[in-house]
Amino acid sequence: MRLFYCLLSLVFITLSCESPKIEVDRIFTNANIYTVDSDFSKANTLVINADTIVAVGGQELTEKFDAEEIVNLDGKAVLPGLIDAHAHILNFGLQLNRVDLFGTNSYKQVVKRITDFVEDNPKTSYIIGRGWDQNDWPSKQFPTKDTLDLLFPEVPVTLTRIDGHAMLVNQAALDLANINSETNIFGGEVIKDKNNQPTGVLIDAPMSLVRNTFPSLDVNHISKALKNAEDITLSYGLTTVVDAGLSVENIQIIDSLQKSDEFKTRIYAMIRNHPEDIKHYLENGIYKTKHLNVRSFKVYADGALGSRGAALKEDYSDQPNHFGSLLISLNEFNDLAKQISNSPFQMNTHAIGDSANYVVLQTYDKLLSHKSNQRWRVEHAQVLDPEDYKFFDGDNILASVQPTHATSDMYWADERLGQDRIKHAYAYKTILESAGNIALGTDFPIEKVNPFLTFYAAVARQDLNAYPENGFNIENSLTREETLRGMTIWAAYANFEETEKGSLESGKLADFVILDRDIMQVPIQNVPNTEVLQTIIGGQTVYKAN
Repeated sequence: MRLFYCLLSLVFITLSCESPKIEVDRIFTNANIYTVDSDFSKANTLVINADTIVAVGGQELTEKFDAEEIVNLDGKAVLPGLIDAHAHILNFGLQLNRVDLFGTNSYKQVVKRITDFVEDNPKTSYIIGRGWDQNDWPSKQFPTKDTLDLLFPEVPVTLTRIDGHAMLVNQAALDLANINSETNIFGGEVIKDKNNQPTGVLIDAPMSLVRNTFPSLDVNHISKALKNAEDITLSYGLTTVVDAGLSVENIQIIDSLQKSDEFKTRIYAMIRNHPEDIKHYLENGIYKTKHLNVRSFKVYADGALGSRGAALKEDYSDQPNHFGSLLISLNEFNDLAKQISNSPFQMNTHAIGDSANYVVLQTYDKLLSHKSNQRWRVEHAQVLDPEDYKFFDGDNILASVQPTHATSDMYWADERLGQDRIKHAYAYKTILESAGNIALGTDFPIEKVNPFLTFYAAVARQDLNAYPENGFNIENSLTREETLRGMTIWAAYANFEETEKGSLESGKLADFVILDRDIMQVPIQNVPNTEVLQTIIGGQTVYKAN
């Protein structure tokens, strides 16, 4: 009997010494978690408290922690929240209520979509659309305004090309913007016919004269556009979006919506290159909350390849004696870069052509050579002289690229560039080898929002019909691990946010996505059809599939 009581006492002593489980908010377990930490390790269980990851590891974490909600994911794939390193979420939201010209296969179809839109919106006083691409039409030539003038003699019509660097407008819009045969403006072109009259096509800089005539948008309109856009982006697992070019006013609207919990997405805002916006932030400094980071300026060096506005060192292969153009003078660019280099802000410059990239990279290198960790970005970095890759060091100078640009442009890019230059276009692997990191995005609404198309394009370098058979310049494809890093931790690094997001590690924000398939393992052709089951931001489910 004495032995029995001794053993019973020992049991009570042992039980009393056991530590109670730690209470947390949520536990996700039995999952296939890609942490994207430095070792690219995998885990089974994710422990969340409030908006933060408490622990990541094996099933044994369920013995240490307890939660009101324990979610068994039945082996589903979990990734860090996806970061789109270059997009335009506000413009995307605005476009949802304008004429959608994406995917049109002829100018006739463009006109049909406009007339259908007007029929559905009879009170429209200013027609705005976007998405046409003459490279997808039987005739690869730019359209003219003649048909628009006949159909809409009184109502201004403004149709932006898919890349945002060319615009077709009717005479009513030209008149409203005071554009005529005498109009000349640095950094672009008013295309004219044989009689020296505007055809209606504007390249880059003159487009701003037209945009200045757009109907003004109030706070409610902007707010609604942002919320409509977010309904779509959250369904694709985007937890952070970099918006490449916002005004002070629009940044403040985003901040207000986030603070009232009406807008969940985290935003890394690039401030547009307007004097009043630059002045405001240089005087007031970096603005940072858990959901909004305002610490960079967006500058345009040149236009786009599709509209032949990208600045090339040698003339276009399909348009002799035409080189594209810079959208900012060398003196202005240098002065602006110096101003930013004397501040805590980052400079992010759109550069497509090899001439524009050379100007940007040389300027960056000169100003940053005695500094470190500046992380100034080249947005797009599409066509590069082989001698210029060395400037990407991953510390002072980074590249932010969009893989679906490569697979959208591959059908005609060699016509613009020729067989030699095309070898050094969309060269993501070469850039990565120089920099050690590369940030990946979509540039939506120019491309589709779907980040799994980004993943597919980066790895396969093919369209959705598996063309070309061996991939477009396949030597510049990225591995799946490199691609996922580019959409998470490297994108966070490009935003100075790698210590708070981009990987699933203890102490970081609980931003992650649950997928219906493992994109690291399934055949690459199956990746574009990936569906997001849940999107979690700050530990809260902000999207759940039906």
